[in-house]
Amino acid sequence: MDRDDVDWQGYFPAFVTPFTESGDLDLDTLRALVDHYVSEGMHGIVVNGTCGEWFSQTAEERRAVAESAVGQAAGRLRVLVGCTAYTAKETAGFARHALAAGADGVLASPPPYAKLFPDEVIEFYRDLDAAVDGPIAVYNWPHGSGVDIGTELADRLADIDQVVAIKDSTPDADQFFETSRRVRDRVRVFGPYMSVRGVEVLRTEGGDGTVGGGSLHGRPDAGFWESYWRGDFDGPHAHAVAGDRLFPKLWLPGGWAGRYGAYQSQLKALMTMLGQPAGHVRRPRLPITDPASLRSMRAVLVEEGLLPEVDRP
Repeated sequence: MDRDDVDWQGYFPAFVTPFTESGDLDLDTLRALVDHYVSEGMHGIVVNGTCGEWFSQTAEERRAVAESAVGQAAGRLRVLVGCTAYTAKETAGFARHALAAGADGVLASPPPYAKLFPDEVIEFYRDLDAAVDGPIAVYNWPHGSGVDIGTELADRLADIDQVVAIKDSTPDADQFFETSRRVRDRVRVFGPYMSVRGVEVLRTEGGDGTVGGGSLHGRPDAGFWESYWRGDFDGPHAHAVAGDRLFPKLWLPGGWAGRYGAYQSQLKALMTMLGQPAGHVRRPRLPITDPASLRSMRAVLVEEGLLPEVDRP
């Protein structure tokens, strides 16, 4: 199995898991968010990843989220299900469930907290590969796993049978683009192509897609990739300029946290301002309630043309 066995490409929002204000899982809002992304033309979604707050869900809830997302998508967009856990056995259990539920593939980072050595990372994914029957995406998330999957390690992982993609969230842009060059002959690569530098890489070397935190721009995020597929680089360049301008106003370098709160907390607050289904965060995450912070976030959305000037809290 390799990159040609899947058709994953384009913009895949990293899907937030909606909770009620009291902390209950909110599957009605989850289904509404799936429909929202379908209406905005997204090419896929990634559920139960970092934005999905998998770490605060029970195993039963994680399975319910996967089933609900796949069922609501009903083949209208690709659904990848995050299965990160502390052991390959536990990860494989979530993966087998997701694939049986109809997911198009599964995604997992190296186990958090353990800070695996390179050979241990390889064996973790080999164990996962042996325990599931379906396409696997490697998730490089250094802030969560304590491991940054560099180019040499990614090259080795790309040779594992059912590894067909990598979602690379390294904060090191040079490393990302070197990894993309090295492994794209075998696996799909998702990462920061939607930057000015990334557009130039797409122009000269190609790329597969981006998994972004939600989709603040909406349809233009999907349109970026559709323009690229048509050979039009003017539209993607303009969108990249806007994205490069917006990102540092809202997010810390490396994209691991918001300037006004935790990543999930800030993303859900922004989505709510934009009228997108989002729900609430669940503890240990806390909502952003400071009025000055909320005003500042809204001002950024207005400044970037994502909200009208007259929109006031």
